[in-house]
Parts: sequence; C-alpha cells; structure tokens
Amino acid sequence: MPAALNALDYLAAQAKHPAPAVCVAFGDEPFLKREVLLALRREVLGGGDGDFSLTRLEGRAAALRDVLDELATLSLFGSSGRRLVVVEGADEFVSAHRAALEDYVAKPRGASVLLLDVKTFPSTTRLYKAVASSGLLIDCAPPTDAKIQKWLVGWARERHEIKLEAAAAELMVEIVGRSLGVLDQELAKLAAFAGPGETVKRDTVADLVGGWRAKTIWVLLDAALEGDAKTALEQLDLLLGGGENPVGLMAQMGSSLRRFAAAARLIAASRSGRGAISLRDALVEAGMKPFVLAKAEAQLRQLGRARAEQLYTWLLETDLALKGASSLPPRTLLEQLIVRLSKGAAPPAPAPEPRRGAASAR
Repeated sequence: MPAALNALDYLAAQAKHPAPAVCVAFGDEPFLKREVLLALRREVLGGGDGDFSLTRLEGRAAALRDVLDELATLSLFGSSGRRLVVVEGADEFVSAHRAALEDYVAKPRGASVLLLDVKTFPSTTRLYKAVASSGLLIDCAPPTDAKIQKWLVGWARERHEIKLEAAAAELMVEIVGRSLGVLDQELAKLAAFAGPGETVKRDTVADLVGGWRAKTIWVLLDAALEGDAKTALEQLDLLLGGGENPVGLMAQMGSSLRRFAAAARLIAASRSGRGAISLRDALVEAGMKPFVLAKAEAQLRQLGRARAEQLYTWLLETDLALKGASSLPPRTLLEQLIVRLSKGAAPPAPAPEPRRGAASAR
C-alpha cells in the first residue's frame, strides 16, 4: 500500500503527483492545509474562470447527496472542464458515509476531484487503503524541526525571493516554533527588510524576528554557562519584567542546554569503553553548529563534567516544577537553574517540591 505523502514533499514536487479523483488531506497544520488546497486548486481549475468550478462544503452540514451531485455536475468554466469539491472539517462526514465513499473511490464520476479535509484518517480503515491505492493521501501534520528548517530555506527563495542561511532558519524555528503560518509571516518581514535577492543571516533573524527578547536569552545563557550568575539573573529579570512566559523561556533555554547535555553523555559513554571522544567532536555530534563551536567548547569546560552530566535531570526538574510540580514561584525556579549552571561546583540536585495539599499517588 503506497504511503501518504508528506505535505511539504507534495508541495515541492506537485507535478509528480497529479490530482486523481479523490484526495485526502489529513493532519492539523492549517498552513499546510491551505497550501495543499491552493496547489490542487491551481492544478484542477487552472485559475481565471475556473475558480467558479470550486465548491466548498462544511463537513458537519454537508449531505452526501449534495456532494455527489456537485461531483457529477459538468463545469461550464475554465479550460480544464473539471470541478473541485472540497469538504472541510470532514471527519464527521467521513464517519457517517464511509461505505458510500469507499464505493465512490472505486468508481468515481466524471473528471471532478473530491478533496476531503480531515484531522485524522486511520490507516487501518478500508477507505484509507482504497484512497492509497487509487487516490492521493497528503499528510498535513506538523513537520519535524529539520524538515521545517529545510522548507524555510526553499520557501524563502521561491516565495519571498531572499537567500536564508541554514543557521538563520534554525534560529527562526527556535524563536518562533513550528507554526508554519507564523514563520511565513516572519519571512515576509525579513524579505521587506533585506530586499529581493539578498542574503539573510542569523544576526538579522535575531534582530528582526526575536528582537531584544531573543538577544537577551542568548546573553543570559552565555553568562550562565560562563559562570557569570549576576549578569544572567539580570537578563532573566529583564525578560520576566517584559512579560515573557516562564514556561516559554524554559523551552527556549532548554533547546540549547540539551545539546550540552547530549555532549556530556557522549563523553561519559566514551569513558566507559566506546572510545575516547573530544569535547569538540561530542558537541558536533550533539548538534552544535560550527560557528559557535569554539564558544561552546569553552562553556562546556567551564560547566564541568559533574554539572554537565546532571543537565538532563536539572532541565526535567525545572520543567516539571514550572508546570505545577512545585509551589515555588516560577522566577525562583528559573533562578535556581541559572545558579546551578553558573556555580563552579555542582550542588546536589534536590527533588522538586511537591505542590501544597497534593496527596501522594504512590
């Protein structure tokens, strides 16, 4: 059974996947759903008058007969002579008419194209297998960070006419997250600033996308990892005073600190028989970028073996405490983590304080 196409792969090579009679776009990434619909719309209807041959129906209210009638109606507009019928939010529609849809996939009517927009589409169902066999399945789930970074570089070139460096794309994902729609908006802002054909570097992203908050987080982390607790705590105060969410701050700090934690584990494993590995090689294997290697190596040395090997534990404890496992204020929890990172000797790692009044589940 053919596998579903990742939406980014489909959009990058749509010509290799012409629209059959039935298409299903499943997943919950709205930007991908929108781009898939636009791509199918251009292919099936061809633009211009062909747009009059687009029918959009709401899944909860759509009747099967109405959908089938739209599919059977000849198009009077456009050069393709085809119609595109989109059932949006079609999960309930699919559940209610699964058998009839299986029959339609087996014997579609005319040249029309049916697009079902659903959140979930289990691969164990006969309908999934039928569409996989003769139709087109497009997975619109949120992509991985690596896929998003690759997409950003290509999307910046194709849609926004700028050259986005890989390091800049990585920083955008760290700052903005995985929302492709928001990332697209940020690319538009970068393109307006840089101009067509210009190269956008990491520093520009830090200035325009992250603004002072992104810069402050990097200053905070650098200060803590270099043993300067005073500066790190001052930067934390600026961020919290500016309205930053402590859980969001922890997520951004953790994305960098986990690389140091991974490097520490690689070094520990090498000491137990895997074969010696240098600090720099461990950092590279942990995903540290070349342009920060020298600084990261010095920071890992300052952090020291004992504290570096506790990083995963500290990060997990702080994350759980911020999400309710402790009654301490969020500022205090973040301050504790910063002090742990900055101190020259590793303090003992206390368990998170339980929430007051919480009964033990053990």
